[in-house]
Amino acid sequence: MLARHHDPIAAIATAPGRGAVGIVRVSGLGLAPFVQALLGRALRPREAHYLPFPDAQGQPIDRGLALWFPAPHSYTGEDVLELQAHGGPVVLQLLLARCLEAAPSTLARLRLAEPGEFTERAFLNDKIDLAQAEAIADLIDASTEAAARSAGRSLSGDFSSEIQGLRDALVHLRMLVEATLDFPEEEIDFLRKADARGQLSKLQQTLAAVMQRASQGALLREGIKVVIAGQPNAGKSSLLNALAGAELAIVTPIAGTTRDKVQQTIQIEGVPLHVIDTAGLRESSDEVERIGIARAWDEIAAADAVLFLHDLTRQDAPDYAAADADIARALAQRLPAGVPVIDVWNKTDAAAPAPDRAGVRLSARTGEGLDALRRQLLHIAGWQSAAEGIYIARARHIEALRAVDAHLMEAAAQLESTGPALDLLAEELRLAQNALGAITGEFTSDDLLGVIFSSFCIGK
Repeated sequence: MLARHHDPIAAIATAPGRGAVGIVRVSGLGLAPFVQALLGRALRPREAHYLPFPDAQGQPIDRGLALWFPAPHSYTGEDVLELQAHGGPVVLQLLLARCLEAAPSTLARLRLAEPGEFTERAFLNDKIDLAQAEAIADLIDASTEAAARSAGRSLSGDFSSEIQGLRDALVHLRMLVEATLDFPEEEIDFLRKADARGQLSKLQQTLAAVMQRASQGALLREGIKVVIAGQPNAGKSSLLNALAGAELAIVTPIAGTTRDKVQQTIQIEGVPLHVIDTAGLRESSDEVERIGIARAWDEIAAADAVLFLHDLTRQDAPDYAAADADIARALAQRLPAGVPVIDVWNKTDAAAPAPDRAGVRLSARTGEGLDALRRQLLHIAGWQSAAEGIYIARARHIEALRAVDAHLMEAAAQLESTGPALDLLAEELRLAQNALGAITGEFTSDDLLGVIFSSFCIGK
């Protein structure tokens, strides 16, 4: 632990602004004398005490509840004092200032907490692992009920338990392999007798299930970026408004109305989709419109999915069809491999019946066909609404699990080869274990910890 981790810390633990209740939290080792000096009395552990919070002259700043959590039975694993007062910003600032003022004689080095430092100490003191610490931030930031429930499962340890189970199976397999390395003269084939191939196969199957649930959790947290593209007046802005259920983008019959992107996050079955309306794609001599079109292509290049909007009322016009074909070729050239393009045929309410075309037919004006488009977007995102036990996950968790999968595939290749190189097999299993450990914080750099906890609130 760094030297700063030994300093006692204090902060306001509730959000800025006015509220019914506000909390000032202090954490550190040996807080009992500080509590006595601050409040003029000792507190019974884990009991709420209603009392005045005096200033340096003994006059009450406020009256409220004080809770005392001696180490190690606290959120941080250290002694923790919480003062619950009325939630006015001035009151809380006065209480925090009083804590810092009372500290020199009884609690040397008390300082203001840095962002996420209370949770960081909980991690460093083995109260939670790193995946659970990240779940706290994800629970606070959750924008949907599904995301909140998934973050709650991660916080309760479901994700960490899965990782621990994988780790235990991996350690057992490593033990067999390394025992074979240590005792090559033994006639017993340890690996065959212990069914090392079967153990590794079962480990890979379990990992695949964990990756699937984690990928769903990452989708709940991050969502996907969907860009609406097409010629002017195809109905892109109307489609954004229809999906969002609000008049976000200006809609007029004038081609080129949309000059810059308009973005809105919508939710489909709890999955956030970041939908972006862009300028119509065409050749233009208008400098402002040309800038908008260039930005549209930038958004398209960074999309997870593209809705290529077509106007059914103009589908038979040769110039319109030729321009659509040009856009289709440009999309094929500019989009990264694997980014799906959904053909969306708009204005079914105004167009004459026509042969079915691949894609989704809808009317952005009436809403007909929107449900089919929503289902298509969920399918592209990889969402499985029937999935059980989803827990929130981050991009780094998915990357770590993919690394584990790659190392296990290399290990399997070694086992299947004639005369496997057991030292290489052992190394792949060791690297797989390290990748798993990075998820829970067993093997984690200080730089990564700094990035993770700096995104928290100061009082958390």
